[in-house]
Amino acid sequence: MPRPTPAQLVYGSCTVICSTLAMLLLSQTSSGIGIAVIALAALGLGLLVAMTVPLPGPRTVAQSQPTPTAPPEVRVPAHRETVAAATAEPVREPTAP
Repeated sequence: MPRPTPAQLVYGSCTVICSTLAMLLLSQTSSGIGIAVIALAALGLGLLVAMTVPLPGPRTVAQSQPTPTAPPEVRVPAHRETVAAATAEPVREPTAP
């Protein structure tokens, strides 16, 4: 069972306190059994509220438009020819007089 988040603890605690006060004021009970029933009902309601708070999930990036997929790239091997080294004399630049 995962640990409760701070938001779940706060929502649950506030629900227990507020619902207990509201039920005690509305019912105007003064018996011990009535107060115990109201306290248990408030705890159950607080637990329900705490468990229904959405848990943080992995963030996903929303895309407004789907990206088109490119067709698969076809690779053709290049034909390479070897060139024999030139046997002629190297070219020399004429010197300026």
